[in-house]
Amino acid sequence: MLSKGDEYPLHQTPEPMAVSGGNRNFYDRYFFNGYSTDGSIFFAAALGVYPQLDIMDAAFCVSIDGKQHNLRASKRMGSERLDLSVGPITIEIVEPLQTLRLIISDDDKPSDCPITADISFTARHTPIEEPRFIRREGPRLLMDYTRLTQNGGWTGTINIDGKTIRLSPETHPGTRDRSWGIRAIGAPESQPPPAGSLPQFWWLWTPLNFAGHACFFHSNDDGEGVTWNRRGVVDAIDGARREFEPDQFDLSYHSGTRRVKQLDLQTADGTLSVTPRTGDATRTFYMSGLGYLHPVWGHGMDHGPLETAYDVIDLANVPDNDMLYIHIQALSDAVLTDGDGRHEGVGVVEQLFVGPHGTSGLTDLLHPHP
Repeated sequence: MLSKGDEYPLHQTPEPMAVSGGNRNFYDRYFFNGYSTDGSIFFAAALGVYPQLDIMDAAFCVSIDGKQHNLRASKRMGSERLDLSVGPITIEIVEPLQTLRLIISDDDKPSDCPITADISFTARHTPIEEPRFIRREGPRLLMDYTRLTQNGGWTGTINIDGKTIRLSPETHPGTRDRSWGIRAIGAPESQPPPAGSLPQFWWLWTPLNFAGHACFFHSNDDGEGVTWNRRGVVDAIDGARREFEPDQFDLSYHSGTRRVKQLDLQTADGTLSVTPRTGDATRTFYMSGLGYLHPVWGHGMDHGPLETAYDVIDLANVPDNDMLYIHIQALSDAVLTDGDGRHEGVGVVEQLFVGPHGTSGLTDLLHPHP
């Protein structure tokens, strides 16, 4: 089962590159987001490789003028992991860990999809390796993966509905990540873990861009509100990197929702304050556009040799406490203080809060905060 990947000196087992251990849930994934600092456009992309399922899928979404446009594609990859094209969506690695190009072409695109793009992400700093994510439910391994996160800026053009948006790093920052390992993908398991407790996943992820800094904080908590994976980083561009893991932080929700209103915490040598722009629905990006929690276009689902789809979310009419829309990235304003003073920036607060979280008063599956 040889493939082009076997030409590169990257093997870590005696098997060909097409083989990735014995767990059918192994995945390898790219994620990108970008936004204008004034919030007039937000875009995101993802491409996932699932070697044991022999499937590759991808998505590109643009949120503009009160609508979120979602283009999705899936293919059977024939064990070729280095062909990073899925229908109209292509990722090109220009310089590893520094510059990546994203192309949305007219090839194989649904006829009603009004999007094309040729854009490039260039990193502002070396990537941040997040702590390894390992989680079990009883004896069953639910996840075991590594992720790198990197902030940067965008160049190129996005064309949508006859409008051309020209991107520049000064006005269109963003974040990209790479993760690989094991987490639930594809069709549901035929025998899930025994019932007896509500599904629970509390996830907060906040990559932020400042003029002289790249900043990042995440937390995974259990149903009691106890952290099982947390890390923060303040990266001075062309300077020192400071990591921190706060024992606690202040977080408030908008009443009647599971949406973050304010986040405040201590860094290694200062403070970080993040305020999502969730008062304006058009500043909220719905991750289901990229396949997360989507009932049809979930990651690793088999759609045949090649399939594409396109739909639109009306951002003024979204039921926020619906499972399809519970996972979001909210465009946010941020203030960082350190020994050099006060710095203003912009970024996102990704939030996926399913099930209980004792310390913040969340109960049941999707019950909103009081």
